[in-house]
Amino acid sequence: MEALCTAPPLLLLPLLLLPLLLWSSSTFVFYFKKFFYVAWMMLLALLAIPMCLVRSGGRDVRNMRVIRFLVRHVKYLLGLRIEVSGWEHLQTEGPYVIISNHQSSLDVLGMMEILPDRCTMIAKKELVYAGTVGLICWLGGIVFINRKKTSDAKSVMADAAKTMMDDKLRLWVFPEGTRNQQGDLLPFKKGAFHLAVQAQVPIVPVVFSSYGSFYHRKEKQFNAGTIRLKILPKIDTKGMTTDDVSPLSEKSHDLMSTAFKEVSNSVTQSNGPLRH
Repeated sequence: MEALCTAPPLLLLPLLLLPLLLWSSSTFVFYFKKFFYVAWMMLLALLAIPMCLVRSGGRDVRNMRVIRFLVRHVKYLLGLRIEVSGWEHLQTEGPYVIISNHQSSLDVLGMMEILPDRCTMIAKKELVYAGTVGLICWLGGIVFINRKKTSDAKSVMADAAKTMMDDKLRLWVFPEGTRNQQGDLLPFKKGAFHLAVQAQVPIVPVVFSSYGSFYHRKEKQFNAGTIRLKILPKIDTKGMTTDDVSPLSEKSHDLMSTAFKEVSNSVTQSNGPLRH
């Protein structure tokens, strides 16, 4: 009888402690939000899988509409706002390549905010093994590459260029090649630019402001904050050849680096400095 009386309070203890820990410990908030984000995205993927199978019957870029619809509310649950400028630059007909900087898995939220129709992304091959998230990525037509094998990556890019033109697709690429939260852009890998030149399609640069004012892995900080996305004017590649890939990459990097500093400075003034 005594055990029955004490069981409910013991079960309620974690629920009572949760608000206290969320209020008093920034490290707990960091891990709680990270865990919640991953778990919630896996749950949403589980919901999306049957919806995509019913809608298209299998792997199809049109499934990205379902993913976009299901994911767009997640920012509110994490205390984030997303502000977008330059929408008009995405109003481009036909295939094109979107390039953007890459800071963390939170980039997915910005992507889903502006993802145009018939657009999917190029991602590392390891993502396909990420449970329900990996399966929904596959169903959404995401192109997977093995970053460790340059020859495989080039082959995938060549196939992607052909698919872009045949199926009138848009592809989103992170030319830095890995996550970067160092306060500037890493040098760009050339794959996205070879892809655009080979397909003779425009490049549309997209810049995410720095997350440093609200999110930082090393300091275990994950506060509420604002992400600003700036969509830059398209860069035409008509008439370009492989000889133009390096200058095209450098030009894109310079434009995006300048825009990154501008939007990051403005968002830092809005969010305030990162609290340690």
